[in-house]
Amino acid sequence: MTESAGRVLVVDDETDLAESCAYFLERAGYEAECAASAPQALELLEERAFGVVLSDVRMPRMNGMQLLTEIRERDPDVEVLLITGYPELQMAVAAIKRGAFDYIAKPYSENDVIERVGKAMAQRRVKERNEGFRERMRSGIDGRKLIHASATFAASIQMLERAARTDASVLLLGESGTGKELLAHRLHDSSDRADRPFVPVDCAAIPAELFESELFGHRKGAFTGAVADKLGLFQVADGGTLFLDELGELPLEFQTKLLRAIQERSVRPIGSSDQKDVDVRIVAATNRDLREEVEAGRFRADLFYRLDVVRIDVPALRDRPGDVDILVAHFLSKFGAGTGISRLAPAAAELLRAYHWPGNVRQLSNVIERACALGDAPEMTTEDLPPELRTAIGVTPRVADRGAGGGTFQEMKARRIAAMERTYVEELLTKHAGNVTHCSEEAGMARSAFQKLMQKHGVRSADFRA
Repeated sequence: MTESAGRVLVVDDETDLAESCAYFLERAGYEAECAASAPQALELLEERAFGVVLSDVRMPRMNGMQLLTEIRERDPDVEVLLITGYPELQMAVAAIKRGAFDYIAKPYSENDVIERVGKAMAQRRVKERNEGFRERMRSGIDGRKLIHASATFAASIQMLERAARTDASVLLLGESGTGKELLAHRLHDSSDRADRPFVPVDCAAIPAELFESELFGHRKGAFTGAVADKLGLFQVADGGTLFLDELGELPLEFQTKLLRAIQERSVRPIGSSDQKDVDVRIVAATNRDLREEVEAGRFRADLFYRLDVVRIDVPALRDRPGDVDILVAHFLSKFGAGTGISRLAPAAAELLRAYHWPGNVRQLSNVIERACALGDAPEMTTEDLPPELRTAIGVTPRVADRGAGGGTFQEMKARRIAAMERTYVEELLTKHAGNVTHCSEEAGMARSAFQKLMQKHGVRSADFRA
């Protein structure tokens, strides 16, 4: 939980309106502060962290749209809600496309304020839990580009964009690391829902007993530990897209409730007697064979057929070898900028083309990032690449590959040890699909020690989940 969790900044030059909004929010359990102008709001944002900013559009000196632009440049993680009159709704919709979370039309009620702020706070929590999603949201659509040259991947994208014209459920099937979440986001960006939330759910990361609370929400006092109302991710995604990643990990006992929610387009928070209508587009992804899961009794057939409306097979990187060069160039530009490494030695380029990439694009990205971190400018050589790539292709590492700039024996030894450690960690995480507990058990290490090793080399378990 960050220090900004539950803290809202209300910005309005009409003091009475700002204070009434703050009163609503504090009664709902938030910590609220008021600013009488956009410049004052920016000063408060510099002094302390806020999860959500609720701002009027019409203000002197700097209006709400200008404040939105300033906030997005300073801290893109802050969610911004705009308060607008009816004639300004078109402006508010434009603001959403520029990064605002939502708008509240005047005249508004206490329930309007609490509901929209609750959704914005929940979206903030989603981004904080999912670092990869957070980075892509911060970088906008340009940070979610699909880099490819192959006809097979292009065919998947074309099918995806045709599906985006409808609200049909989409099922993405493919190996871990092929880019299924990026494709799901591309579908959302290409649809009529692009100006509404895209909410990813990592089904493998949620304990079985918490699925209902996470997706449907709960009321205060519904169970031990429910100290406040919590908005479910279905309601956070209302009007937008709900992405169920690692669908095959859904607990069987929750699948019936999920099917009912999708069919009835409504959810009932735990502890509530009221159904909440939701309008979400469901996109799901898995690396499992769901037909086999159905036959084995681990996945409900009716839920499978409900989600399997448009099925898109995402090809593995080894099935689109023509994309390796263009992806390598992209990652080299991304990770090499701060290291001075700007090109590949011919032998290294050939090795990357020849490797079979069991971890797909995610593994390729990690390999280039590590090689840029450990290598010497200006050229990446075969020695900078992980040992498993060289042994798989039959390349013997040679110190001569690096030339005279190899450094001292101790420096070379430190590089080799670091490369070996990171390779070992990544291989275990790939084998166990990011499960740190299983990795530490196989490594014969305490879980905390394995996590320290991951932190040392900048490796994240989330990058290895299916």
